[in-house]
Amino acid sequence: MQLTKHWAAALDDYVIDLNWSPDGAQLAAASSAGPVCLYASADGSLRHSLAGHDNGTNALSWHPQGQVLTTGGQDGMVKFWDPRAGQHISSTHLGNAWVDHLAWRPAAAAAGSGESPALLAATAGRGLTLLGPDGSVRHAFAPAPKTITALAWEPQGGAAAIAYFGGVCLWDADDHVAQRTYAYTNGIHALVWSPDGRWLVSGNQDPSVHLWLPQEDEELHMSGYEGKVKELSFDRTSRWLATGGGRDACVWDCQGKGPEGREPVMLPHDAKVCAVTFQHEHGLLATASEDGALMLWSPERAQPLRATVRMPSQPTRLAWSFDDRYLAVGSAKGAVYVLRCEA
Repeated sequence: MQLTKHWAAALDDYVIDLNWSPDGAQLAAASSAGPVCLYASADGSLRHSLAGHDNGTNALSWHPQGQVLTTGGQDGMVKFWDPRAGQHISSTHLGNAWVDHLAWRPAAAAAGSGESPALLAATAGRGLTLLGPDGSVRHAFAPAPKTITALAWEPQGGAAAIAYFGGVCLWDADDHVAQRTYAYTNGIHALVWSPDGRWLVSGNQDPSVHLWLPQEDEELHMSGYEGKVKELSFDRTSRWLATGGGRDACVWDCQGKGPEGREPVMLPHDAKVCAVTFQHEHGLLATASEDGALMLWSPERAQPLRATVRMPSQPTRLAWSFDDRYLAVGSAKGAVYVLRCEA
């Protein structure tokens, strides 16, 4: 297995978010300074440069069918863009707080829902708001007790989970009621669902990883990390959970009763791990550390390391293309690299 350079591009500042269009034709990259660039996946040519947000862009998210790209920024706005024409469509103002998290309702929910199934979840300060593709406000939920720090849709799209200092709340996307609230006596930096919807996992400030099983009314806890856990990723089978939180990426086996009491697979780096992400349809895990090391692993193998690449600066974001052929890497110095993954 090897990673080879496919193309590279440069933004004007730190790459704060990075994501492929659903059809794989474009890669969107957001600069922390504000501008958003759309690149052709085939050759890295710049298709469109979008103005983004005054004072800085924080997040971007593609509509499940790809006809709209949404961005959120420090101006309190959610902006909707036509990615084919490179034009601004509409804006929705959510107040004075930064828009930190954006996520479209999963395509699985849209396929079986009613007349207007597409919903965008956006967080700003203590507020969670559902928006339509035209920017209209569909529902504004009751404010969270503290600033919302993480957002994750349940895989079937029935609920959106938000985290804040002190807990997690699952809001029903259709009835707009709180399905469940989980108390947690510390700060939460990241949330992820397993693809099968069995596990909801938080990466925490304390530092630890906490797991809830919403359908089984149980929870597990793993502590002992070197630092705050901000990096989480599940593989497609929902068996393997990768976490950061130190110089090693940890991979936990969530099969059966789960990882509590089991030893994780330890994947070593020479510096703090800053990103982890599994492929969409295959089993490779990409991890990156602050010294620029980018590694590929097969966690189920006795010798898991498959490839290593040294990047010129610290990676900030990793994103696999939906066919798993390419790995996009954003960097702290504004560089965007697309690497080809091949045997």
